[in-house]
Amino acid sequence: MLYLSKLFICFIVFSFCGWCLEMVFGIVTTKKIVNRGFLIGPVCPLYGLGCVLLYTTLNGYADDPIILAVASIVLCSVLEYFAGYILEKLFKTRWWDYSEKKYNINGRICLEMAIPFGLLGLGVVYVLFPGALYILSLLNNTMIYVIAGVLLAIFITDLFVSLGIIVKFTDMVGHMPKDMTEEISKFARENLGNENKFLKRLIDSFPNLKIDFDALKKKIFKK
Repeated sequence: MLYLSKLFICFIVFSFCGWCLEMVFGIVTTKKIVNRGFLIGPVCPLYGLGCVLLYTTLNGYADDPIILAVASIVLCSVLEYFAGYILEKLFKTRWWDYSEKKYNINGRICLEMAIPFGLLGLGVVYVLFPGALYILSLLNNTMIYVIAGVLLAIFITDLFVSLGIIVKFTDMVGHMPKDMTEEISKFARENLGNENKFLKRLIDSFPNLKIDFDALKKKIFKK
């Protein structure tokens, strides 16, 4: 239980670090500050999950940095692909799209974005995770349990609230004619953004959001 608590704390910490990276990337590419991610809080869970999986599954390859880097690329790419696939199936929306980049697979992953995962794996296994676990080792067990419990409560609350907002967004979009795909971004920003700041943040976080209208309408009007 203690080890799992430490892993969860690391998950939240690296989710926050991932959110910070996305913020920096957004500033560089869009020249404005955008609260990235689909959760309300300053976390990007995919980064946290990726870091935890990298350390727990690939730490045994620490003696061979080349294998570690290659395995990190494969693991993170598989995680990103299936995360994108699951989100698309659950919410009938595409949260990121690499279709315009070379060497992509169904627009969910691409070589250009996958290569940096190798460096991430090296950093996680050699520096970031050992450093985080060392800091946590300085705390007593009770404090670790309390921190993990508080973070878990906040995370679950954020998750459920954010999911409710996303469902509301997709339901509203689902009532639009299926031939309005090109107008979704404009519609969302002008109509939804002014009514709900969380919806506005969701829209701003994923400016290339794509909606599967056929799937949405089948889901909403299936009865």
